[in-house]
This record gives sequence, structure tokens and C-alpha cells, in this order.
Amino acid sequence: MNQTLLVELLTEELPPKALAKLGDAFAAGILNGLKARDFIDADAKATAYATPRRLAVSITGVRATSPDKSIREKVLPVSVALDKDGNPAAPLAKKLAALGFPDLKISDLERASDGKAESFFYTYTAPGSNLQAGLQAALEETLGKLPIPKLMSYQRPDGETVQFVRPAHKLIALHGADVVPVTALGLAAGRVTLGHRFLCAGELQIDHADAYADTLEARGRIVSSVAARKERIRASLQDKANGDQVLMPESLLDEVTALVEWPVVYECRFEDAFLSVPQECLILTMQTNQKYFALTDAGGKLRSRFLIVSNLETSDPQHIIGGNERVVRPRLSDAKFFFEQDKKKKLADRLPGLGNVVYHNKLGTQGQRTERVKALAGKIAAALGADVALAERGALLAKADLLTDMVGEFPELQGIMGTYYARHDGEPEEVALAASEHYQPRFAGDALPSTQTGTVVALADKLETLVGIWGIGLQPTGDKDPFALRRHALGVLRMLVEKRLPLSLTSLLRDAAQLFAGNANFKDATGDVFAFMLDRLRGLLRERGYAQNEIEAVVAQNPDRLDNILERLDAVKAFAALPEAESLAAANKRIANILKKTDGATAGVHRDLLKESAEEGLYSAMSQLKPQVDAAFARGDFAGTLKSLAQLRNNVDAFFNDVMVMAEDEQLRKNRIALLSDLHGMMNRVADISKLAA
Repeated sequence: MNQTLLVELLTEELPPKALAKLGDAFAAGILNGLKARDFIDADAKATAYATPRRLAVSITGVRATSPDKSIREKVLPVSVALDKDGNPAAPLAKKLAALGFPDLKISDLERASDGKAESFFYTYTAPGSNLQAGLQAALEETLGKLPIPKLMSYQRPDGETVQFVRPAHKLIALHGADVVPVTALGLAAGRVTLGHRFLCAGELQIDHADAYADTLEARGRIVSSVAARKERIRASLQDKANGDQVLMPESLLDEVTALVEWPVVYECRFEDAFLSVPQECLILTMQTNQKYFALTDAGGKLRSRFLIVSNLETSDPQHIIGGNERVVRPRLSDAKFFFEQDKKKKLADRLPGLGNVVYHNKLGTQGQRTERVKALAGKIAAALGADVALAERGALLAKADLLTDMVGEFPELQGIMGTYYARHDGEPEEVALAASEHYQPRFAGDALPSTQTGTVVALADKLETLVGIWGIGLQPTGDKDPFALRRHALGVLRMLVEKRLPLSLTSLLRDAAQLFAGNANFKDATGDVFAFMLDRLRGLLRERGYAQNEIEAVVAQNPDRLDNILERLDAVKAFAALPEAESLAAANKRIANILKKTDGATAGVHRDLLKESAEEGLYSAMSQLKPQVDAAFARGDFAGTLKSLAQLRNNVDAFFNDVMVMAEDEQLRKNRIALLSDLHGMMNRVADISKLAA
């Protein structure tokens, strides 16, 4: 009879950051193990449960016995099974005995080809196995493959040494209302578990597999589902916020969900005097050290109250609230102390200390790196017509906060604290913002720097890292990218593309490489870095929804400036939709192939050598169209440039239908190649439209 199967393993407190993965892997392992042994159908539903002290799964429609199976077994090739007289040979008797069928006769076997030679086969019905055997095997496989961060060795009461993520105390295995007598980690399966450590008295008996979650919640005060527990916490936080905004990053929600079995949210407070400290510091210390949820008003300003998620529900929570308020106060006092101490020394006065901080043993100190970024920022600012002095000052101070006490305590605040300290020192606002903005974008989808100085310093910082680290042979390999060069490259590309910066990518890379002149460890690899960045660009453009052939039409030309690349792509997309596009793209591909086979040197088209009417017609059409194409291209009307080319379709088709390009007459041949070369140049000013050809 098909019934729900429940398997639960009760343990000591599991590592919170690994709980969700352990729960999912436990459920998937049991499900797949039973499915492989034919105890469940493909549509069976598995529900994973995981709390700080248990891993469990319930699976619907599990069979008590797996079905019988018809098995067709190859015995031996006929040439081996029979002797020269056609009688059974010794190898046949030996093989049948090994298969468990010693009494079979030749007449019981099927004689058929196995695809290579004629062989004997035997078809029999293998009886199904019981659920105990199938679950035992699935359970052992699952426990052996769990993604356990670190194994713990412990002794059971009987003296047996066991290894698992945490000591295990009870095992439940129920098929409907019946116990499945399996064992694991020295435990024999039963139907008894434990509820909440403090809110549930004694053991809990699970009468039926279908009653597991409801029994735990109603009598055990346990919310067994990770997802349900997380959503209960989220809803409670929103309710207790009373209109304020709750800062609840998913990672913090996940960790807190893995720490409690019966979540209850309480409101706590700290003294308003702490609000004089940058709120990022207070928020980070509450989240990182205490797992608390900070509150802000509608404008994003931090409140002096915060929310905690407790594992205890009580009618008088004051001792819980008071205890957490006492715990957080020293943390906030430390942050306040660090902030006040740091302000006593200006960022500029910390710069000599960067000379004592190693950046990379082959690239020198952070002080040397700062000077390189400063020099590059000045060049970029000049190229953009930005304030060079602000850019150089911003680059000079950008890393100085690495030497502050606050960043030493909370490395996540680097850049953010630099902005606060630069403002306190009276630095220009753009210089202060550059301290934090030069790290942007930090991740995919992150905001770009908001100021020109921040943009310039961000470009310089990322380019120095990208070119420098690559130049000492530490480029990304496979999925390894310890210096985040892919992220740096994408950051540079996003700024160039989205901010429409009129900068040469090759010049930027070349200027960055020149920063390392005289460094014996550095090898100029700007060509490789340029190719790497174009490959990152392809991925960036794919994410924006452009088709692969549209991207290749533009990127295959190795664009040096990216400020108008989106307009080029949009123009290619519009051109591809024209009825003439397919024919012109195919012709362009054909022209490219012809030109590859020539020396490429053309002396221009001589009209008096145009003998065929089709080549005369193409030349005339091109001559008339060229001013229109040039004008459209000059004003940045890339769509208009490509659309104009549609007028040439009939002339191009006629040329390839009627004209022999590779004529025997050398003058005619060179003239026709020159004509095609001019046409190729006209057609590919915006993009290589041959990439649109099928």
C-alpha cells in the first residue's frame, strides 16, 4: 500500500550557515535513493524539514514493496556456451551457477543476436524488495554524501564511535503509522522525537507520517519548515516595525532562521547618543555580531530601536529585551570609540603608513599602488575634461581609511568610512565621495559612481588592478579568479558604456601598463587584457537582451570606444529586421571571403575599367549613396547609415549575378576587387553585417 514516508534525524544544534543545504541534501538523498530503487513514482512529492536540531523529509506515495521486475540476462555467446558438437560446454554450466540458475537447460534459454554475435539469454522475474531494505540503503547513501562542513567524532552510550556533523540522538522512520526498522549512526528507528527545548515538556510521539509537521507545531512548538519559519520571521519583523523600514538582508534572515525553532520578535532600544556614529557602523555591528535587525525611518535614517528574533515566547519578555540591550551596548560603544579616535588623525596624515602595507609582493605596497592610481586618474580626468586636481586628490586619499581603527574592526566599511573622515577633514565633497565610490560597482547590478571624480578614480583603481595583476601572471583561470579581475573588467565596461564616456579602451590599458614601467615582475599583456574585456563585453550585452549575431557584428570589429556601442547595436537590430538585410549580409560575407584571398592592396576604382553594366551600376549607386552614408555616420545616426545601405541590394545582387570578379585580365580583376573593397568599407562602418548571415 502506498503511504507517506517520514524520516527524521534528531541531533544537537546544527551549524546555522549550513542548515538549509543540509536539509535540502537530506531530503533529496532519501527521495532519489527510493526513486532509484522503484519505491516511488516520478510524481511523488517530497517536503524537506530542517530546524537547528533536526533534518527530516516526508515523501508521499511510497510503496511498502518495490514491484517485481522482468530481467533479460545475457548468459554467454553461443560459440562459448556450446562445444564443437553443439552440446553444453563447461563455461555454460559455470555461468548459470554464478547467475543462480544451475538447473537451467539449453531449451530454457533464448538464442538471439546481441548485435555482435549470437548469444544465449535468459528472462526471469526478480521479486521486489521490502521498504526496510530500500530505505536502509538510501539512508546510508544520503548520510555519506551530506555537504557537512566539518565532521565531529563522538561516542555513543554503548561506546561506539560515530562521525557526523553533530551528535545524533533519535531516528524516526514511519511508513504511514508503521515504524520502518532501519538504523543509522547507532540509532534504531522509532516514532519518538523531541519538541522545543523549553516550550515543550518531554518526548513527542508521532502517530502517523502525515501528522509530523502539525504535531511538531501544535505540541512541540516547532516550525519545522525552513521556508515557513523564514516567512514567519519576515512577517513578524514587518509587524513590529510599526511603519519603519526593517533592514533584513537575506543572508541575515537565513542565519537567524537556522538559529530558532519557534521564532518570536521583540523590540529593543539603545541610547540616542550612539546615533552620532555613522549609521553604517552601528548597522554592521548589530547585524554581524548580534544578528539583530536595525530599523530606519522612511528617509533611511537609523532609529535607536532594533528588533531581535528570540527562540522563546513569554508573556513577560523584559528579561530577554533587557539582556539583549545590555549585550549590544558595549558593541555600539566600541564603534563610537573607534570613530572618535579615528577623527583625531586626518586621512592625509595616514598616507605614509600605506608604504608599510604590502599590496602584492611583486607589485609593491599600497603606497606605491596609490601613486599609480593617482597618476592614472589624472590622465583619465584630463581626457574627460574633468578636474584633474580633484581626481588626483581623490585617488590619493581613497585607500587611507584602510589604516583606521574602524576599518580594521569592520573591513566591510572600507571606503564608507573614508567618505565620513574626508568630510570631517574638510576635503571637497567629490574627493570625499570618491573614497566610497571608487569601489563601485561592487557587484552585478550595483550602482555606478554618481560623481565625475568618483568615476575617474573608480576607473583608475580597477584598471590598475586588472592590468597589474594580469601582468604578473595571475589572470583568471576556469572558475578561479582570486583578485576578482572579471568583476573589475565588468565595472570598467559598465562605466564606459552606461556613462557614455568618450575614452579609448586601448589607451586606458596602455596608460595603465605604463604605470609598471621598470617593474621586472611585470609583463605587458594589454592585448590579452583587451581581448578578455571584449569577451566580458559580450556577456554584458547578452544580459541586455541582444542576440549573439548582433553582438558579434559590433564586437568582432574590436571597438576601441564604447560610448556609442548601444546605438550601434540598436542600429544593427533595426537593420536585421529589413527585408534587404539577409541578402546584403550574405553578400558582405562573400566579399570578405574574396578580399581574404587577395593581397588587400587596392589602388582605387578606375571608372573606365568598368566593362559590365552591373559593375557600372553598382559603382554609380555607391557614388550617389556615399555622401548620404557619410553624413549619417558623422552625426552618429548609425541606424540611418545602415538603412541607407538597403538601397544597394539590387545593384549588389546584379553584380554577383553578372560579373566575374576573378577575371583573367589582371587590370579588370584588380579594379573589381577595388570596387568590392570600397563596398566592404561602406557596409561595415557601423558593424560587420556579415555576422548577420546565416
